Amino acid sequence: NVSSSKADPTTKAQWATFVNQIIEGKKSEKYLSLIRNGLYVNSLEAKEDYEARNKIANFKYVSLDYSSIPDNQIKLTDEDYNAYYNEHKNDFKNPEETRTLNYVVFDAAPSKADSAVVKEQVTKLLGGLRTATNDSLFVAINAATPAPLVFQKKGQIEPALDSVMFNAAPGFVYGPYLSNGAYKIAKLVNTVVGPDSVKARHILINPATAGGVDKAMAKADSLRKLVQGGKDFAELAKTNSVDGSAAKGGDLGTFARGAMVPVFEEAAFNGKKGDLKIVNSQFGVHLIQIEDQKGSSKVVKVAVVDKPLLPSSKTQSAAYAQAQAFLGKATGSSFAQEVKAEKLKQVTADDVNANSSTLNGLESARDVVKWAYGAKTGDVSNQVFELGTQYVVAQLENIKPKGTLAIELVKKQIEPAVRNQVKAKKLQDKFNAVKEASDLNKIAAAVGGKVTPVQNVVFANPIIPGVDQENKVIGAVFGSPLHKISKPVEGQSGVYVYAVDSFNNPPAMTNGLKDRQQIAQTMLQRVDADVFNVLKDKANVKDYRAKFF
Repeated sequence: NVSSSKADPTTKAQWATFVNQIIEGKKSEKYLSLIRNGLYVNSLEAKEDYEARNKIANFKYVSLDYSSIPDNQIKLTDEDYNAYYNEHKNDFKNPEETRTLNYVVFDAAPSKADSAVVKEQVTKLLGGLRTATNDSLFVAINAATPAPLVFQKKGQIEPALDSVMFNAAPGFVYGPYLSNGAYKIAKLVNTVVGPDSVKARHILINPATAGGVDKAMAKADSLRKLVQGGKDFAELAKTNSVDGSAAKGGDLGTFARGAMVPVFEEAAFNGKKGDLKIVNSQFGVHLIQIEDQKGSSKVVKVAVVDKPLLPSSKTQSAAYAQAQAFLGKATGSSFAQEVKAEKLKQVTADDVNANSSTLNGLESARDVVKWAYGAKTGDVSNQVFELGTQYVVAQLENIKPKGTLAIELVKKQIEPAVRNQVKAKKLQDKFNAVKEASDLNKIAAAVGGKVTPVQNVVFANPIIPGVDQENKVIGAVFGSPLHKISKPVEGQSGVYVYAVDSFNNPPAMTNGLKDRQQIAQTMLQRVDADVFNVLKDKANVKDYRAKFF
């Protein structure tokens, strides 16, 4: 009771924590409500958004792609890098400290010998599967991933078996064959012609509350007799079923093969319209009434025994030894050279945060990340990391601190953009050399390009068909007068010169309130996350989770 709980220190502390959580939660709700209610979209903003989505521009352009200048003709200087860096400095703000890692993966892939061993293991089971009188039991004992034996229609079993089994007679055994990383053998247990779909309803009884499976089965049998005696199934379902379908009288609608658990499916598809079936599944005891069956197709029941193709201990030891040998030779300064000398593949993972648990191609890489956050720039791991059947040797390439990153840390990242910026100047000069030309056709002929028409572009979707997203170009188009040849515009994929043919203004906005509400709703969807991130930055929160997990 409450008085005894207050006397217990542990319970008292738990209660205090619970109350505090409620109080803090209410504070948070009120704070966010204040901000949400402060959002307002005025009529001018709504009009601007409406025009951005509906005003149409039609124009023609001539472009020169960056790819028209080979990369090896461009020699980048420090001035080129600095110019780009200073112009885009805000793009290099790092919200949290991160790491860049280089690593080599030595994968213990199964060898030919490993494959032969597994194939032989499966081959030895062929005779037993062929003569088995209880196929389900044989699969349960011998398969690595035993699957229940159910009837399936064409297209539902794996492609390697689909055509084979539908043209065979019961008892036919196929394999061994390799599929999805495992050697398998399969037996056609039975073929029948059955319905494609079933409409059914059910009453689900929970054995835990009915006193056990036997009592649940007995209750289902009693309910069946009531239905057979004229009682309404739907009403019985509403008062006796623990399934979510109870409110609908147990109605499950119409379903195809594969939609229900195997034992339920067997009862529904192997019975006939009007049957009342009782089955026990992992969900409980079901009383099923088959209301209708539609369609008719040949279906097969196939028993499959599989053995996964895994590397042997010998293969894993060889991969580990190779990783150890590489680790012994690789140092901070020679890591890349050793990768090249050994003809290995180096993988780079950029912007890895302290709480990461995966890296490119590696799922369970938490130990690698933890090592990186205790290492210095250039360090090579002091061990081979064992990640299942993969062995990893890593190097910490750099540490990117929180805040604006120095140019040295982003130089490799911005190199393609810097190169394009230098190319853009050369292409702009090419256009400027013919700026006196009176129309786009003459410009195209002079620079070796072509005139391309563009129809029905809107500001809110700045895509040039057949090219890509070109924000600068489309933005410039919507700010240009009609029929005037533009100055060269540096785009995402090249440099453009254009002339606007026409603008089609949309009809006047008729439902400004609705548009304002839609914009406000879009803003509201971002409020909670954006506010949290701003508060987190202002509070200068330190995240130490990586030290413990």
